[in-house]
Amino acid sequence: MGLYEHVFLVRQDATPAQVEALVEQYKGVITTGGGKVEKVESWGIKSLTYRIKKNRKAHFTLLNISSPSAAVKEMERQMSISEDVIRFMTVSVEELEAGPSAQMRRREDRRRDDDEQEEFN
Repeated sequence: MGLYEHVFLVRQDATPAQVEALVEQYKGVITTGGGKVEKVESWGIKSLTYRIKKNRKAHFTLLNISSPSAAVKEMERQMSISEDVIRFMTVSVEELEAGPSAQMRRREDRRRDDDEQEEFN
């Protein structure tokens, strides 16, 4: 089985419940294909560098997957059909990150820096 990091973007006007439903749908595709979703991280709504399908912002979600490539290809096929998913990318990795991703660590570091600033003021 291969190890993959998969990030997908959902249009900004989708509700968090719709994004969660998409995550569950794609997790189902992976498990049906004989794989396992090791970790799911929702990075929230972020601004895009440039417009993608007339969207300036998107919901970002990371999936760490341990799965056969056929299941990943099926998930990507379903994402390409979906009108809600505006972009996705899958990267094969040697090993999956155990802790939070770099995106989540950066957010925690910013919070810590803000707390330290408040202590000095």
